[in-house]
This record gives sequence, structure tokens and C-alpha cells, in this order.
Amino acid sequence: MKRRKFIGHAGCGVAAFMTAAGFPGATAGGAGQETPPPPPAKRKRYAIEIEIYEAREDTWCHKKGDKFAYPADWGKICPWLRGSLNDFVRILESGSTLPWKYEGTPYEKVIDPDGVTTEYVRCPDPTSNLVAKITRTLKA
Repeated sequence: MKRRKFIGHAGCGVAAFMTAAGFPGATAGGAGQETPPPPPAKRKRYAIEIEIYEAREDTWCHKKGDKFAYPADWGKICPWLRGSLNDFVRILESGSTLPWKYEGTPYEKVIDPDGVTTEYVRCPDPTSNLVAKITRTLKA
């Protein structure tokens, strides 16, 4: 039996599973009664900026107030800090947020999926005392 005929066969377990699980386009007999997929949702686009929020005055890499646009300036950021920032930037650029807010600390976050959202990340270099602030804003 050819593959297409097997998958479309009324007794095929795959077709029965797909129908029971509610997969789009799945029918009990595989009779080709597919429904068109829904149009893709428009993905929100964000601007990401990284600012050095805290740093020792004598640090060797970044100074307090340095700003970097993501992804344009990604290569200008120290690899140690970049390693710490990576997951947070990916989360924010996908539209997600991390729920903790650090209330009552200098690192209290803003969480607004439709506006400005911030996140703070500390560099793992034990000598730098460096903290970066990531700011996500919705692009127009």
C-alpha cells in the first residue's frame, strides 16, 4: 500500500488520532476535506536598548550611561555581559516578560507588553559590579 493511500485509509491510526486531537484539516477518512489555515497573526516588533545602569568608575569595559542598540551594537558589548544578556534579550524581543519586579529595589522593573518594559541583568565579571538595563519599546 502506498504511503498516501495508507495515511488516508479509514482505519489508519494516524488519521484517527489527528481527527480526535482536532488537528486542522484532519478528517475521519482523510477524504481531503481540509480547511484552510487561519491567517498568521501580525507579529509585534520591538526596539531593544541596553544601557549600563551601574558600573565601577574604574571598570575596564563599559561605563555607567553607555547605551547600545540591539542588534546593531551587539558586537560592541563585552562577551561576558553579552552572555548574561542573551536570554533576557531573546525573551523581551519575542514579546514575553519575566514576572518578577524587584519591588522596593533600585532594579524595580516596568512591565507593559504594549509599551515600555525593562529588565536588569548583572555581568558575571566579579570585579566590575556592572548592571545593564534592557528597555523594550513597541515599534510603531
